Amino acid sequence: MSLAETSTKPGAGTLYKTIRQDIERRILTGEWPPGHRIPFEHEIMEHYGCSRMTVNKALSELAQADLIERRRRAGTFVRRPQFLSAVLKIPDIRAEIGALGRAYGYELISSARRTANSADRERLGVKTPCKVIAIRCRHSADGLPFAIEDRLIDLDAVPDAAKANFKIDPPGSWLLHHVPWTEAEHAISAIIADDAIAAGLDIAVCAPCLVIERHTWRQGQPLTAVRLVYPGEQHRLVARFRGSE
Repeated sequence: MSLAETSTKPGAGTLYKTIRQDIERRILTGEWPPGHRIPFEHEIMEHYGCSRMTVNKALSELAQADLIERRRRAGTFVRRPQFLSAVLKIPDIRAEIGALGRAYGYELISSARRTANSADRERLGVKTPCKVIAIRCRHSADGLPFAIEDRLIDLDAVPDAAKANFKIDPPGSWLLHHVPWTEAEHAISAIIADDAIAAGLDIAVCAPCLVIERHTWRQGQPLTAVRLVYPGEQHRLVARFRGSE
């Protein structure tokens, strides 16, 4: 079952949020893959020292977010993606760099909350007025620039982002651990560095760069749009496929 490692228990009024977030984290990080059985309600109750109502509230929210599937008499399971695009891997840059055995660094360049302008709405794919956080940051590996990130987060869809400390937490890492999603889209392209990108990545003007633009949704509602720019000579994308036999 393994609910052994959890955060410290808050007050009763917010305990269901802790339960929900602990389960979300295990699902979103892949610790509990699609089809994995979630501990039974009585096991969760015993672990957290709470009522069945508290557990049910947490599980109900996870079910509404399409992260879990509750089967009568069988139990509760991590839901299998209903969209092909939902199985796309969304990497955590901090974890990616750590997996390479390199020291991760993060710098918040700018962060602004505002009413979405027309360019913001077009980028997010929303038509109605909304509030957004616009974030620009730099990721580094062993002290060298790794990627420049420009991100918009729709605060109507992700209100908790207004409380996040993006001076410390990289936005991509925070979103992966706090916000469930059901659909994602990647667009990959190549550009040459202009003055701003060259300065940000410490590369020559007109040097090749790899660009990944990603949009994520939850049940059709836009969550975030991000543009990641990498030094082209230092990065490559690799995918392996198996044909039908």
